[in-house]
Amino acid sequence: MTNVVIDRVDPTDTKLMSHMFNLVFRPERPPESFDRRLKGRHNPLFMVARIDNDAVGFYVGLELKPTVHFAWLCGVSPDVRRMGVATQLMHAAMDWARTEAYNSIRFECDNHQRAMLHFGISAGYDIVGLRWDADRSQNLIIFERLLMDAVDRSKE
Repeated sequence: MTNVVIDRVDPTDTKLMSHMFNLVFRPERPPESFDRRLKGRHNPLFMVARIDNDAVGFYVGLELKPTVHFAWLCGVSPDVRRMGVATQLMHAAMDWARTEAYNSIRFECDNHQRAMLHFGISAGYDIVGLRWDADRSQNLIIFERLLMDAVDRSKE
């Protein structure tokens, strides 16, 4: 696994958030789409992963409810995929969520995102449901992991 530096970034910097998203995903999204999504959200988290001085990945999460942190977006540059960057971002988010006293962390992913499905299962997340995404005409798988215990369940 490549060792990355993960920096917390101002969650109001939606210009950078949009830039990072557009490096990884299509279709591109303007900063205003992130402004709308995060408006009024409590306790947003924005992190950027770096290798040397190059930004190679990002994470955006927010409070779903007072006890649950929602991992909304996690993406890694195609050049450095399968090097553990997303795993390190997600673990950093879990550590942060624990310090913020969340009981659990949740994320959703498409069935075709095999790496994220594998991460969820191997990191001790439970599949807690399915949600129909009408915008993309497909089901999303919902993963959740309890954070209350200090034991690292990924080693079970």
